[in-house]
Amino acid sequence: MTRTFDPANPPGDMPALGQGEEAECDSNFFSNASVGGEIKETDAGHAWVTISQVTVDLQLSVTIWAPTNASPHVIEHEQGHRQISEHYYLTAGEIARKIADNYIGQKVEISGTDFAGRSNELFRRMASEITVEYNKQLNPEPAQILYDGITDHGRNEAVVQDAVASAIRNVGMHQNGAAAVPGN
Repeated sequence: MTRTFDPANPPGDMPALGQGEEAECDSNFFSNASVGGEIKETDAGHAWVTISQVTVDLQLSVTIWAPTNASPHVIEHEQGHRQISEHYYLTAGEIARKIADNYIGQKVEISGTDFAGRSNELFRRMASEITVEYNKQLNPEPAQILYDGITDHGRNEAVVQDAVASAIRNVGMHQNGAAAVPGN
């Protein structure tokens, strides 16, 4: 979605622009994990919880905020940010599945008298851990920063498609142990 604004009176729900920026691509990666399992009492004060279900709902929301007088070049630059976010979102399901798979089958001992309450606390904690790990592994920010470096925040004449591809490729190479070189 693209929303336009009056630079002299930006709307309150618009994210702040960085220094020297006139438009913004606001990408939000949402994840909501839920964990379930089976409880098996071993005695009156102890039970084992076996994780049998992990569901992770994923969503990407992208809003491009552009001033009403934005040039086509500025809009094209922000579309490059959108493309990077969408590229990372393509791998989101696989990332979430791998993380969730690490929890399936785990057995955790709980104690107390309220096994249902204790297991629900365990499920919430694990769901939170899954969300944190998903955000850590997905992390499109290095590619977004490199893209802005290559394009000087849209101020130079870099070809957007080439800059997007270069940012994604170089961040991927860096994450796999090679050095990232802007512009290559």
